[in-house]
Amino acid sequence: MCGRFVLATLTEEVAEIFGAATEDLSDAPHLSRPRYNICPTQPVLTIRSEEGDRHAVPMRWGFLPHWYKTPTDGPLLINARSETIAEKPAFRVACRERRCLIPASGFYEWRSSDPKPKTPFFIHALKQPVFAFAGIWQSWSAEGHEPVDTCAIVTCDANDGMRPIHHRLPVVIQPESYGLWLGEEGKGAARLMHAAPDHFFAMYEVSRNVNSARSDAPSLIEPV
Repeated sequence: MCGRFVLATLTEEVAEIFGAATEDLSDAPHLSRPRYNICPTQPVLTIRSEEGDRHAVPMRWGFLPHWYKTPTDGPLLINARSETIAEKPAFRVACRERRCLIPASGFYEWRSSDPKPKTPFFIHALKQPVFAFAGIWQSWSAEGHEPVDTCAIVTCDANDGMRPIHHRLPVVIQPESYGLWLGEEGKGAARLMHAAPDHFFAMYEVSRNVNSARSDAPSLIEPV
């Protein structure tokens, strides 16, 4: 799974990397600064395509199916399993019609075999300062609540490099496949939902300060 991640690159640079126009982020000013501990339910920067034009837009990390009456009306859906995404009622339409990219500089995972407190690791791409998680999104509204766009990160079985830490891994979309995942190049996006090569990521242990959702500083990604 992926429960915390980092985006240490400024929005304008991210938009340039993905060839996207930036939307008005005045309602989410924290998206314009580096973030070192992005947590579920917070706004995250996403890239989506509308009629072939890419836009960098904020969404709530935590997918809300249309039948939820409130944001807490069911489980917090921050991840969507690639193996079942096309079958789950919450995700199957979004998987076909509403895919997005979620830019990241890296993410955290806790070694699942450890007794509590588990050891956190920072995982980052060796050759891409900013890479893209595969995402899906859903516009949600309900009586008494402001409409909001929401998203989830697609996950898959871990590769051999990740497996000693955790059995799941976020799906990464490579630059040459951005258009296919975003629906700009016809069908075939399902074949992109697989683990990155073993050599794509590097990882190292970091401080348990990352365990606190209130922590957000460059020191969180420093090795210990």
